[in-house]
Amino acid sequence: MATIDFNAEVEKRKDALMEDLFTLLRINSAEDKAHADAENPFGPGPRKALDAFLAIAQRDGYDTKNYDNYAGHFVYENGAANDAETLAIIGHLDVVPAGSGWDSDPFNPEIRNGNLYARGASDDKGPTMACYYGLKILKELDVKLSKKIRFIVGTNEETGWADMDYYFEHCELALPEFGFSPDAEFPIINGEKGNITEYLHFSGKNDGEVLLQSFTAGLAENMVPESATAVIVGAKGLTEQLDSFIEEYQDKGLRYDLVEDGATATITLYGKAAHGAMPEKGVNGATYLAHFLDRYNFNGGAAAFLRVASERLLEDHEGKKLGVAYVDDLMGNTSMNAGVWSFDASNGGTIALNFRFPQGNSPERMQTILQAIEGVEQVTLSAHVHTPHYVPMEDPLVSTLIHVYEKHTGLKGYETIIGGGTFGRLLKRGVAYGAMFEGEPDSMHQANEMKPVENLFKAAVIYAEAIYELAK
Repeated sequence: MATIDFNAEVEKRKDALMEDLFTLLRINSAEDKAHADAENPFGPGPRKALDAFLAIAQRDGYDTKNYDNYAGHFVYENGAANDAETLAIIGHLDVVPAGSGWDSDPFNPEIRNGNLYARGASDDKGPTMACYYGLKILKELDVKLSKKIRFIVGTNEETGWADMDYYFEHCELALPEFGFSPDAEFPIINGEKGNITEYLHFSGKNDGEVLLQSFTAGLAENMVPESATAVIVGAKGLTEQLDSFIEEYQDKGLRYDLVEDGATATITLYGKAAHGAMPEKGVNGATYLAHFLDRYNFNGGAAAFLRVASERLLEDHEGKKLGVAYVDDLMGNTSMNAGVWSFDASNGGTIALNFRFPQGNSPERMQTILQAIEGVEQVTLSAHVHTPHYVPMEDPLVSTLIHVYEKHTGLKGYETIIGGGTFGRLLKRGVAYGAMFEGEPDSMHQANEMKPVENLFKAAVIYAEAIYELAK
């Protein structure tokens, strides 16, 4: 057929793409365990987002299938033989919690100065919809393909991947061997570190001069906690001490709230949120609050909880102070995010450490080292672990995607290995491909998450041609 002008085809569909994307962005699809049930396995929001996406696909003529509100898919096979290979595209419709600090309603998308602001604009509703429109162009142009396309969307990528566990267990179709996830950055992510959360457990013994009633922080294990709140009894001179502490760390932009009621004080310390795969880009409010409190005379499990945080976690994003750091020549270093914290005087405390680890390191190695730390009673592991994943540059999938990227950007492609985990790793030859461009601000998992609108359209152009080249 004649050469397709993918730029012109996206131009014709800009308004429609944005309209469909806004439909998804208006849905708060963060996991809601409190309202999860058999019909809403991750809460009503993720289920609504799945329903909305599948309704869009049905409108466009696809035969969709919903796998019990965990995940859904449709298959497009215009001309492909029955035994043809299948190219998988896997996105996700869930988001991390909005958190605080937004300049606009995170679920009422706004375009300001050419940027689309909304939770999910960049991770991952925007890229998923850009990719969907890339395939939509091929469908509407009736382009004949030699491979089938299976477009899969999940609803639990941010907090456990139980959606994909369920999908692959219940899907009647064979698992595709190759494909990509539009859930990272260009030019390509062809390597991903392993991912495991290790939980440090502390006792609740709490009989010092100052008592720690509670300590809470973190919305998700893969987010740097923006803030942390502690309730303590018996501390004096808090305002003076906090002001001095803020001054000492003025380069971190910390601030605090303090409410005192007799001998009881509630302190909230604010830092800066960031994606847990890049903890160095945030300011972990929990580690700084623990460091501040460690100056007081706590005892027992409360003292251990604060001491480990202050001495071993503060300003260390690789686990060096814990002794678990490990570097591989190909995949780089181990990264660590202290993502979710809890302590109460009755039940003790837990700190969830989310590790992104290269080949050569292992969850078991780190667990053994962590168990030996003074004050840590026990270390348990999350049920799900992702092992390191790598697809070499010479693989035709990778080389094709790199070529399309270079054609439309004029930039040289290169391989990238990340600490973040994407659905690309679910496939034997799976990668992540876009939609964040070089030089684009990374606002994923942060307040005021945004995506430059023109970059969304540019990504749709790249996705359209990439799908065409892989499946023509």
